[in-house]
Amino acid sequence: MFMPIFPQRIQGAAKAYLRILDRWNSIHSLTSYPPDKRFEALLLDSATLLPHLESIPSGSLIADFGSGMGIPAVVIAAYRADIRVVAIDRNRKKMAFVRQAAHELGLDNLSTACGSVESMAPLNAHFGTAKAVGPLNLLLGWWGRHSLADAPFFVFKGPSWNPSEVQGDWSYETHPYRLPNLGKRFLVKLTKNQNR
Repeated sequence: MFMPIFPQRIQGAAKAYLRILDRWNSIHSLTSYPPDKRFEALLLDSATLLPHLESIPSGSLIADFGSGMGIPAVVIAAYRADIRVVAIDRNRKKMAFVRQAAHELGLDNLSTACGSVESMAPLNAHFGTAKAVGPLNLLLGWWGRHSLADAPFFVFKGPSWNPSEVQGDWSYETHPYRLPNLGKRFLVKLTKNQNR
């Protein structure tokens, strides 16, 4: 089973992100994860997605739905400075945090969008992701609105993941992985079946 490895070249950005999160969390209560759990639950978990970014062309737009504190958007933006990443969430406080983190980390390729996904103009994104943010059918509805044709969508799922969640005209690939303390997880790649 795959075990993610956090890239050495963005370790500095990860440490800086955690310092910024600690500072903000003491005032705004952004996360309930204790400090000693945040790297694994937020950053190392996000790194599971990085191998799937290798084939994404420079200049592509990546949409992170329900991004919260910028997870995995911050990790993606730090890893691939040549692609555009938009963190999307309704929570204004968390989006303000992401904007500040992007500024302090020098992530000029990371932007935010705060509000209803359903009411936003289509993003025409090349790649999408979502982590811990609602039922799959809701997420796929969002992705159907905001994606280019054939663009992949990746969702993070816990140990109870069941493929029966995939309904309608979607194909999926399941990529199991394990975190050191949090155990087995799944990264699920979904693509819309195109009518021929």
